[in-house]
Amino acid sequence: MNHSKVEKNITLMAILIAVVISIGGLVEIVPLMFQAQVVEPAEGVEPYDPLALAGRAVYVNEGCYNCHSQMIRPLRAETERYGPYSLAGESVYDRPFQWGSKRTGPDLARVGGRYSDEWQRIHLINPRDVVPESNMPGYPWLEDRMVDPNLVERRMRVLRRLGDPYTEEDFESIEDMVLGKTEMDAIIHYLQGLGTAQAQER
Repeated sequence: MNHSKVEKNITLMAILIAVVISIGGLVEIVPLMFQAQVVEPAEGVEPYDPLALAGRAVYVNEGCYNCHSQMIRPLRAETERYGPYSLAGESVYDRPFQWGSKRTGPDLARVGGRYSDEWQRIHLINPRDVVPESNMPGYPWLEDRMVDPNLVERRMRVLRRLGDPYTEEDFESIEDMVLGKTEMDAIIHYLQGLGTAQAQER
């Protein structure tokens, strides 16, 4: 095929681009769908409990992923700063996953347990109280918003339909875990669990 013909015919060029991207996508993505390390949870990784699931929803709703990734790459500079590199099996229950590459703030894949709950609370209300050079905004309103148990249950039921192994006992524990909890409590609980299961296994 004459190269100049392709360059002058935008429709033909668009079709050929779509074909090339489709083939490349199939070659790269389809094999991953059948690798156990991608579709099965890593050892120690469980579905989010009701309060952590509520906290994850707050994390996504407040747009925390715009500045924080949750994927440590297998590079020495990253593993020395953040801890062991991330595995695909750690994100099996993440819908949507929080990998990303934007790091206005630090990666949070291994933040669980690094700071106390009180430190996290102060940091979320006014980050500069604990990190003077921070440019992160505060989220004081999370202290005033309560977690809705019904919304958490609906989320869990949808996730079970998608394959998360939630049991009836998990559903029965929702009210005990989230009733009377604020969105601040929930997001702190979520953050305190990030990376802890996998870090213990290594």
